Amino acid sequence: MHETLLETLRSVFGYSAFRPYQEEIIHALIRGEDAFVLMPTGGGKSLCYQIPALHRTGVGIVVSPLISLMKDQVDALAANGVRAAFYNSSLTEREGRRVLAELHNGELDLLYIAPERLMSEPFLERLNELQIALFAIDEAHCVSQWGHDFRPEYVQLGRLRGLFPQVPMIALTATADAQTRTDIMARLGLARAACHVTGFDRPNIRYTVVEKQKPFNQLMAFLTTRPDDPGIVYALSRKRVEEVAGRLAEAGIAAAPYHAGLAGCERKRVQEAFLRDDLRVVVATVAFGMGIDKPNVRFVVHYDLPKNIESYYQETGRAGRDGLPAEALLLFGYGDIAIARGLIETGNNVEQNRIELHKLNAMVGFAEARTCRRRVLLGYFGEPLEEECGNCDICQSPPERFDATEEARKALSCVYRVGQRFGMGHVIDVLRGSHNQRIAQLGHDRLSTYGIGRELSQDAWGSLIRQLVHLGYLEQDMANYSVLRLTPVARPLLRGEVTLTLARPRVKAVAPKKEPKKGRGGLDYDEKLFQALRSLRKQLADEQQVPPFVVFGDATLVEMAAYRPMDAEALLRINGVGKHKLGRYGAVFLEVIRGFGEQSED
Repeated sequence: MHETLLETLRSVFGYSAFRPYQEEIIHALIRGEDAFVLMPTGGGKSLCYQIPALHRTGVGIVVSPLISLMKDQVDALAANGVRAAFYNSSLTEREGRRVLAELHNGELDLLYIAPERLMSEPFLERLNELQIALFAIDEAHCVSQWGHDFRPEYVQLGRLRGLFPQVPMIALTATADAQTRTDIMARLGLARAACHVTGFDRPNIRYTVVEKQKPFNQLMAFLTTRPDDPGIVYALSRKRVEEVAGRLAEAGIAAAPYHAGLAGCERKRVQEAFLRDDLRVVVATVAFGMGIDKPNVRFVVHYDLPKNIESYYQETGRAGRDGLPAEALLLFGYGDIAIARGLIETGNNVEQNRIELHKLNAMVGFAEARTCRRRVLLGYFGEPLEEECGNCDICQSPPERFDATEEARKALSCVYRVGQRFGMGHVIDVLRGSHNQRIAQLGHDRLSTYGIGRELSQDAWGSLIRQLVHLGYLEQDMANYSVLRLTPVARPLLRGEVTLTLARPRVKAVAPKKEPKKGRGGLDYDEKLFQALRSLRKQLADEQQVPPFVVFGDATLVEMAAYRPMDAEALLRINGVGKHKLGRYGAVFLEVIRGFGEQSED
């Protein structure tokens, strides 16, 4: 079986080796077992169900939330010679009948479908007549009320386990904290599923946060340093999106707006132009992105503060899916907090509002962090990073640091004295000796820690406590009103056995000075050859009316430009070149590479 799977990986998808966990997950699904998979964007989730669908009898049913995402994935599979189709409202009646005929005739390996269409009674009846290889629930965080993108139509997918008890099911997401993961597995009936968490880290993305001053000028300065790179700019409102896109276009940048208020045909036009590299920058609300399977997005800029870390992580994760260096820039202004809070508080569900406000506070904590951004980000998802990442603004332009041992002990002692039952605001009030009514009613003005931190401002205590959370000395219980609790790591610090150095709050964030490493895995490649291969790819993609990455991704072109394969056998060893693509594109790409070889000899 191993050799067969590896042969499929090589010959169909063009990769020489499995990534961590992939092979284990694939084997389990082929055996008929369920799985829950959390992998970062670009981490190889799709292969975890695509390969089992090719090795099991029947058709793999893939639940996907967006029409555009289905089309991109089906185009990419077809380019690799896989029999795949989608069934959704974008099809004409005739096209729909053709897909259903292929389904019933056993001519499909994979069928992509939206949850509401899958769970309709007529379609479920169809499935009873077919042999199903597996169910794959993509973007599975949509099923959870704790997920940042909860979708009611996803909840009904919980019926699948009861309706098809013998069919293996895999749920996949790139964005879910521990609470969301538990909720997903419960709602989908995956109690016996193996849980595979491969980690959240995207080391090729550099995270930068700068103080928002003149945001459009800051954006232009950023774009000027990367004139050819495609990217996404996120803004919070439709009005802001229109304004920024218009000003970029006036400045000569190929940019266009995208938001839910635009006509469907215009949204489709913008998305397809971006996918085909005809548009360099899309300025968008959060309505844009989940369906974007474009691997060569080189940057994501947040013009406004996202409402939660999950959204920030998912949106920044749309950059650098190909593993090449990418940038995530956040323009952070305190006015954004009030706007985001106002949007949340318009909701009618009090409990949901409370959850979302907690998540907003965590996002603010990330933006204000004076410790390694990646440590804060991964720590939020329960994945501690043992050392500084070296690829964020804090690591590259470190803030001033001070001995915070005494202040940290005061904060930890106060959390302990209030019974580990209160949130950050109350703990700070006790430390600063506040005279508010609640403290008096609770008797917390009689605690030994009452007023021991009067010398520090509320903001200074907030920064210090957030750093203690980020570094793992404290934890916040989101499900229980964000109360602070000590972790085992806090005990040696409380007992005076260790010291602690923290960062002083910085009035103005410093932009990073260093440039990210060039090339994937530090590959030294010929930039002119890479650009020539990109031009050829664009020409072929336009002729076939598909996005360029369907032909080959940037990472594959980088390897070609680095290793310069001169024959078909050598080209097959390049990651991303399978037998189907070799037969279809190999000759023309080899011609360009050989032409550059001859030039270098001259």
